[in-house]
Amino acid sequence: MATKRDYYEVLGVDKSASADEIKKAYRKLALKYHPDKNPGDKAAEEKFIEAAEAYDVLSDADKRARYDQFGHNMGPQGFPGGGAGGYSAGFDINDIFEHFGDIFGGRFGGEWGGATGGRQRAPRKPTRKGSDLRIKVKLTLAEIATGISKTLKIPTQVKCEHCNGTGAKDGTAFTTCTTCHGTGVVTQVQQTILGAMQTQSVCPHCNGEGKTITQNCSYCNGEGTERKEQLVSFNIPAGVTDGMTLTVKGKGNAPRHGGVNGDLLVVIEEIKHPELIRDGNDVIYNLMLDLPTATLGGSVEVPTISGRARLNIAAGTQPGKVLRLRGKGLPSPEGRGTGDELINVMVYIPEQLDDRIRSAVESIKDDPNIKPSESTKQRLFSKLKHIFE
Repeated sequence: MATKRDYYEVLGVDKSASADEIKKAYRKLALKYHPDKNPGDKAAEEKFIEAAEAYDVLSDADKRARYDQFGHNMGPQGFPGGGAGGYSAGFDINDIFEHFGDIFGGRFGGEWGGATGGRQRAPRKPTRKGSDLRIKVKLTLAEIATGISKTLKIPTQVKCEHCNGTGAKDGTAFTTCTTCHGTGVVTQVQQTILGAMQTQSVCPHCNGEGKTITQNCSYCNGEGTERKEQLVSFNIPAGVTDGMTLTVKGKGNAPRHGGVNGDLLVVIEEIKHPELIRDGNDVIYNLMLDLPTATLGGSVEVPTISGRARLNIAAGTQPGKVLRLRGKGLPSPEGRGTGDELINVMVYIPEQLDDRIRSAVESIKDDPNIKPSESTKQRLFSKLKHIFE
């Protein structure tokens, strides 16, 4: 399989392009490579479909955000780790016209024929799609760090088993539609200044089926669907973020009287860690040292995503110093490595002193090594400067 080109490159726009710029770029390419302008040109047809696939993703804010984060590795479920779908994965040119017919401004697409001298395309029966389901999945930092597989029991509208989703008794109680006489389409003739114009549209009475139900299914009351709890399994990749929405294709509700299922939208909700703070792919821990350890050095234990770690503290460690545990953060969803754990050092100054400790402090308060030099002050202030910016 050929490597997919970057969608921004396909449309010839920058990654910062506005929605209007993306639309204009797509329209220009769509008109250039339109099948009517390039009859029998397979290369032009492929470019036409490629541009439509790029526009389908970049014109949708949610899809564009996922593409910017994961690239083409959005997977068959809309997750990272698989090949991107799109028109090249099974849609034809007529689907493009149905989705983006308004882009062509009436020059191409839609129902062609009549005075334009072009070909006439028979109206397509609309494909019903069930509604999407949305669920929240709570994840700990440990689960986000490794990725996780989930199997959940979800109440869903499924195809009625007794009528095979048709809504008709036993799936057979139909009669020929009296409006379209079984053709699924209705024809209208209008007189214009250019002569008679004939147009066809999907029959509104039977929705293009060519038949109507004579007796409803008694189990689903003619709906073609029934409510059941289904076990749905899906994978959540490592490195997801709070609020991210992942799409499991075809695991939503079934539509009335047949069609394709909606999708299951999985919204990630990150459970806050009791000690660690997430910052992108890094995690932050605020370490409070006692005065003797900060002064003399020592060993302390700090929390990590996967457990605990022992950390050596150098003598003379100053407040505001940032220590780094490399690779102890979260993986990038794009596979660009793993973040770190950043440890902000703070030093606890005792608020209450007994006579013994007070005497010990007073005995060293005039020692020159206790008081910071001007160069030390400037060095420490420069390290803390970012806090106030």
